[in-house]
Amino acid sequence: MTNKKQFSERDICSKYITPAIIGVWWDLNSQIKEEVWFTKWRIKVRWKVIARWEQKRADYILYHKDNFPIAIIEAKDNNHSIWDWMQQAQNMPSPLKNQT
Repeated sequence: MTNKKQFSERDICSKYITPAIIGVWWDLNSQIKEEVWFTKWRIKVRWKVIARWEQKRADYILYHKDNFPIAIIEAKDNNHSIWDWMQQAQNMPSPLKNQT
């Protein structure tokens, strides 16, 4: 039996998540994008204060149609707690709203 704690995030994606997504009739070629940067670098200057937002990358974005994203799937290896995933997930949905 394989110890899942030894798998990398990419291993988890290829062995478990991708087969599960395809298993529920998502088309790998037209509805699923992997390792996607979905925001751009932004720099905002206000009152001599500079703020920079980093790009965000999703492990998977599921699309209903071309350029109509409906879900982000974020993978973690088994060495992270659920709280690590929750913190990252809280920051993800808002940029997706503006992507068309």
